[in-house]
Amino acid sequence: MNVIDRRNDTFAGGQYIVLRNGYSQQAHTTQSSNTSDRPNARVDGSTRRGWESVTGMLDRIGCGYLVLNREKRVIEWNAAAQNTLERPGEAANMASELSAALRRLVANVPAHFLPGSLSWVVICSRDDRPVILNETGLLAPDGTCIVALLDRKNRSAANPGTLQRMFGLTSAETHLALRLAQGDAPLDIARSWRLSRTTIRSQLASLFAKTETKRQAELVALLGRISVLP
Repeated sequence: MNVIDRRNDTFAGGQYIVLRNGYSQQAHTTQSSNTSDRPNARVDGSTRRGWESVTGMLDRIGCGYLVLNREKRVIEWNAAAQNTLERPGEAANMASELSAALRRLVANVPAHFLPGSLSWVVICSRDDRPVILNETGLLAPDGTCIVALLDRKNRSAANPGTLQRMFGLTSAETHLALRLAQGDAPLDIARSWRLSRTTIRSQLASLFAKTETKRQAELVALLGRISVLP
């Protein structure tokens, strides 16, 4: 069970949140990636597999991640992290550039990237300070930590095949579900697909029945949770 510890920082004028959970002994590792400065290869296999499951999940849902060493320097990352941290006219495709970009992003916010932790950096907009949520108790090799970059403007999508297998959706219903998850309105979808309102409403009613939801907002929330699945 998570306990949320909310702390106000007077100097920064903002609020940060620390999440403490109950899996302090659960092992996590990371994918091998873009740089030679990787966590020590002597780390046991179960730790590495667990850590890779975390970064793999972040990758599937379109969330950027950075792996930091003890000196808080970036040693691994994914493409979504590059896209999130790059600024117009400035590349962020090297470890040093990503390290500098991360420092700029959290410059005015208390950022305690502790060894073995998973820190979520929630980006509201480019002009606002991000919100940082620290999830402690993660066991990562060699004192590394994972920083997940969640841009609120980015929407992740569920795997179409997973949706069909879980709920028995038709191809048309699956495409409609994915469009709804992107924030499109049913009538706009009908116009773009040159379908009647009756057809779209019929497909939507079938979606509600198969997913056991009653409202569009409930369906979209469910699709967001499912986006984490492979």
